[in-house]
Amino acid sequence: MPVSSIDLSGLVKAYDVRGVVPDDWGPATAEALGAAFAEVVVLPGSPDGPLSARPSVVLGRDMRESGPALVDAFAAGLTARGVDVVRIGLCSTDGLYHASGARDVPGAMFTASHNPAAYNGIKMCRAGARPVGEQTGLAQIRELAESYLAGGLPAPVDDPGTVSDREMLTEYARFLRALVDLSGIRPLKVVVDAGNGMAGLTAPAVLGTAAGQPELPLEVVPLYFELDGSFPNHEANPLEPENLRDLQAAVVEHGADLGLAFDGDADRCFVVDETGHPVSPSAITALVGLREVGREVAAGRVPVVIHNLITSRAVPDLLAAAGATPVRTRVGHSFIKAEMAEHNAVFGGEHSAHYYFRDFFFADTGMLAAMHVLAALGSARTPTGDPVPLSALAEAYEPYVASGEINSRVADVQAARGRVFEAYVTEQGAGPVDVDELDGLTVTHWDATPRWWFNLRASNTEPLLRLNVEAEDEDIMVKVRDDVLALVRQSGS
Repeated sequence: MPVSSIDLSGLVKAYDVRGVVPDDWGPATAEALGAAFAEVVVLPGSPDGPLSARPSVVLGRDMRESGPALVDAFAAGLTARGVDVVRIGLCSTDGLYHASGARDVPGAMFTASHNPAAYNGIKMCRAGARPVGEQTGLAQIRELAESYLAGGLPAPVDDPGTVSDREMLTEYARFLRALVDLSGIRPLKVVVDAGNGMAGLTAPAVLGTAAGQPELPLEVVPLYFELDGSFPNHEANPLEPENLRDLQAAVVEHGADLGLAFDGDADRCFVVDETGHPVSPSAITALVGLREVGREVAAGRVPVVIHNLITSRAVPDLLAAAGATPVRTRVGHSFIKAEMAEHNAVFGGEHSAHYYFRDFFFADTGMLAAMHVLAALGSARTPTGDPVPLSALAEAYEPYVASGEINSRVADVQAARGRVFEAYVTEQGAGPVDVDELDGLTVTHWDATPRWWFNLRASNTEPLLRLNVEAEDEDIMVKVRDDVLALVRQSGS
């Protein structure tokens, strides 16, 4: 079979590997990817030394049924190239990042995050949890794996690597507990919706006593903690409003102080206040960012905080007022992580509810963000000493009105974008605007009344345009949103 007949471009995407099992991939592809990961990432980055110091990789997986076979095949590809494999078993994606960072070795997490049950994937990282994306090795891994699948894997080395198992959940929980002290907060009742995903394992370990930790002043009400990759209750994708409804109802029913919802691999965390109302990830970015900024300023440092370009305008304004230097970046974890490392940023946030911490190897962790929210809420009191509810606490961080991300499927992405550019930029039909194309098209009318901005971005993999709008009030947001959508979805587009 000629090399050109193998094409993994639909499976190996810009940031990770993701596809349907077995339609798109299976153990044979996983083994080829493991061997390619060894050659591109692991072996070039390994110091010369005796066999006792030969390179190793940590592997983790979520609860999907296809996971064990894929992990074993990927491990076979690694060991055949002389790489030792340490399997840490069931874990969250941030649990894998912790293992990579703590052991300072490359890692691979087998998960399809929030995708449906038939999917699985791989998130790869270099030593210290540094990202592997299209521009930092993933494209080379894809090409090499394609050649292996077409022409056969190379002969195993004379001294293959070994496979061992290690439990890392306890270390992970202790590491997070050391970063945020929850022992002195007021008692809180929190509903946690794991969505049958990995938070069902990590939440009890971090917030409870499952990993031998001291008891915290938390009453955790579990929702769908049973690990089940078939997702029998709802998809583990809190970004979709229908997947938050059970959590919202449970928060109100139990009189809880807040609710936390995690996606399938528990690297994203969404927050619901005591009334059942979702708190914007931008507000969480500001809340957590200000906590980290305060700590840095108190230590005499000028902190940098990263935010992507679709977070609320309130985020950079609040952070700058607190003494931070905000840095705006493109959407996507590889861009955020690169900027985090380059600027030694203390924190980074995305509107998709990914939160990044310098103290967590510049990687994203939903659980650590949740702990910061619990700490802030558990310590917030009025001047008279009364507890502040989350709805009131979050209000200070949500002064504007946002549309949320709206997807439009169009036949001709460039034509649709062109109509919006013509109306708002060329003709300036809504008045003078500022324009940038850091990531898609961002049009801003913020220096004059009424204040609004929008961003229109194309999907990397589908004929979609993604729209985000923010304005100073509901009426303006609705008008801008509807006007832009009418141009995007114009008949014949």
